[in-house]
Amino acid sequence: MKLINLSELELLALLSAASVLRKEKYFDTILNKLLNVNCPVVKVYEAILQTYLFAGFPSALVSLKKLGKIVGNKTKYEEYDIKQYFIRGEKNCRTIYGNKYDKLITNVKSFSPDMAAWLIIEGYGKVLGRSGLTLTEREICIISILSSLKFRDQLYSHINGAVRVKSGFYLITKIIKNLEIISASSSSKFGLQVLEQYHSKKKLNSAGLSF
Repeated sequence: MKLINLSELELLALLSAASVLRKEKYFDTILNKLLNVNCPVVKVYEAILQTYLFAGFPSALVSLKKLGKIVGNKTKYEEYDIKQYFIRGEKNCRTIYGNKYDKLITNVKSFSPDMAAWLIIEGYGKVLGRSGLTLTEREICIISILSSLKFRDQLYSHINGAVRVKSGFYLITKIIKNLEIISASSSSKFGLQVLEQYHSKKKLNSAGLSF
């Protein structure tokens, strides 16, 4: 595996992808690489923990158990606080979606009021609002995850979110291309197509045009 020249964040994103795709050998290799280069365990833990939002509890549990067998339990439990989750969740979601926030919530409410609330409380508050990783780092890992799982609309939104929190197109492109390292070429191709769609639309909007 060509991991030598990858940055810490690239490795975390690739680890996230290997986790949700259940590519066990790749996951183990990347995990060991991160620990060998002294990546803070909390960052590795948080990158894996947030995968449950996208691949479910079973996948996240398998990966977290692997980490725990190597480093033990070095994490501090965060007390459950729904009010706090809502406050930071709304803040984070507005940061990612900008002026499309209200439209997003209204749209999700139209088919599931429960999911509209959970999106804020569970997703952007309880999970993505945790310390250990910055929102920018989380968005980069999420792009790797959503490219892997081929969720077009969500990937498009999180590419936009990553750009909003100051991630450059070069990094986003590299994160998606890195999926080829774990034999996920179709996911890489998919992610690059969505990125190109996003980039093309932005160029049209900048020129005063729209779809």
